[in-house]
Amino acid sequence: MDLERLSQQFWQQGYLLIEDFFPQQLMDQANQAITEYFDVDPAFWHNDEFLEKAKTEVIPWFPQNDNHQLFDQIEQFPAFSDITQQILGDEWENLYCMVMFSKAGTRGQAWHQDCAPEIVHQFNLNRLIYTEDIKPEVGGEVVIVPGSHRLGLLPAGDPEAAMEQQLVLRPRKGSLILLHGHTWHRVLPIHQGYRFSTNYRAIPKGTPQDITDVCVYRNMRYHFGLNQVIEERKI
Repeated sequence: MDLERLSQQFWQQGYLLIEDFFPQQLMDQANQAITEYFDVDPAFWHNDEFLEKAKTEVIPWFPQNDNHQLFDQIEQFPAFSDITQQILGDEWENLYCMVMFSKAGTRGQAWHQDCAPEIVHQFNLNRLIYTEDIKPEVGGEVVIVPGSHRLGLLPAGDPEAAMEQQLVLRPRKGSLILLHGHTWHRVLPIHQGYRFSTNYRAIPKGTPQDITDVCVYRNMRYHFGLNQVIEERKI
């Protein structure tokens, strides 16, 4: 990989999609572990206020908290660390690994920024891994606005309406999406079956470890540590 070129592309666009990044066998092992954990019909994790206001119906799992060594193995994949280092620089830190599961018939995720953009140099890096293809018949495509990490605050508005210049990404099994925490993005609804991705969040030096506690949506700011809305945004 040309790490310098990829890093430049990331900083220009606010995201990077690299296909066939992880070995297929490793993805099969992770896919089996995730499927076994969530079983058939897991309950929602977030409260009703969040589900309604955020238009975000995902169920998280933090496998490293359960000492699931397979997810440590993925985190230590050499190329994974190399591209992260190239983008974030020296002394970057891992935050946590979060699997996000969506059932059929759910909304996916409305437009949001994973952290507040007011301090430009403080952000998280989403490192999203896909252990199955994202297929049109299933849904759950990732939608981003390229370059929006440089545009400041996500504008207030309809949480799910299409935005100008949006780009739909449909990653395949083994793909890696690197996404700046200030980039405007969403996940489309799930039509059938189920959909999941695994996010290894990281931060550059000098960024607070609680940077992702507050998420910006088009209709609110939500504090995950407090499990409550901390700002209503007028649409």
